[in-house]
Amino acid sequence: MTAYLLRRLLYAVPILIGVNLLTFVLFFVVNSPDDMARMHLGEKRVTEEAVQTWKQSHGYDKPLIFNPEATGLARLTDTIFFEKSVRLFAFQFGSSDDGRDIGYDISQRMWPSLAIAIPVLLVGLAFNISYALFIVLFRATYVDIGSVVLLVAMLSISSLFYIIGGQFILGKLFHLAPISGYDTGLNAWKFLILPVIVGVIGGIGAGTRWYRTLFLEEIAKDYVRTARAKGLSESRVLFRHVLGNALIPILTGVVVVLPLLFMGSLITESFFGIPGLGSYTIDAIGNQDFAIVRSMVFLGAVLYILGLILTDISYTLVDPRVRLQ
Repeated sequence: MTAYLLRRLLYAVPILIGVNLLTFVLFFVVNSPDDMARMHLGEKRVTEEAVQTWKQSHGYDKPLIFNPEATGLARLTDTIFFEKSVRLFAFQFGSSDDGRDIGYDISQRMWPSLAIAIPVLLVGLAFNISYALFIVLFRATYVDIGSVVLLVAMLSISSLFYIIGGQFILGKLFHLAPISGYDTGLNAWKFLILPVIVGVIGGIGAGTRWYRTLFLEEIAKDYVRTARAKGLSESRVLFRHVLGNALIPILTGVVVVLPLLFMGSLITESFFGIPGLGSYTIDAIGNQDFAIVRSMVFLGAVLYILGLILTDISYTLVDPRVRLQ
């Protein structure tokens, strides 16, 4: 397993370099350093001297990727790409264009994101699996047909509908939770109730329908017929044998999502005013702050790769036949 993990980590290096380079190119195709300077200076008529001063103070006064005026290795190192992007491999995020420490912002904003994402994942996972098993238990009946229709309808509705509907019903109509905002410490729970409820309800359609498909595939296999032939009840077959053998595809979906929980939800945090990493990224895109966008894209790529590695490791825990080589 050690050799396998080392090989996967080595494969991750060119992937991260490619992600970094692609993000860099796409950003500067849309915005040149001069455009960034004029936007941040906030004036319609900005002098060329002010633009050059801003670029120099923020490290954007060098060539983008290749410096023809330098010699040797400095042609690649004395560039914006090297100084702004390569340091990310040491998790040195640097400062945003407005001077804030990005690493500090991430360490502060990750907690609100996790406070929403972890309850949504755990509660949603428990409800979706239980509901899917209930549907399969009554398969080919009106319960199954009605549930499938409901799930498809919920899957077809935009997540914005759940957010706005939850804010109106629970927040404005019944005054059960604040519509938006956030507080520190234990006082934050009242601001997290509504986003968590909306997140769980919004994921029922896709999650339950997927688990239902997994369980229906499992009950058609030979080991299920053998269990029934031994006289086991249908509920025991489902909750003990089918659920246990469906753990690998379930873990595939869950473990991959775990690292991405760190990144927060872009839409949810923005609508509910939660100061997490999702809203942090949206604000950076709106302000065209390349330093933050670059850092968040890189961090997301690293976490996604780690999630895939954790998925492979989890296979060996639930199925002893799986070996990593």
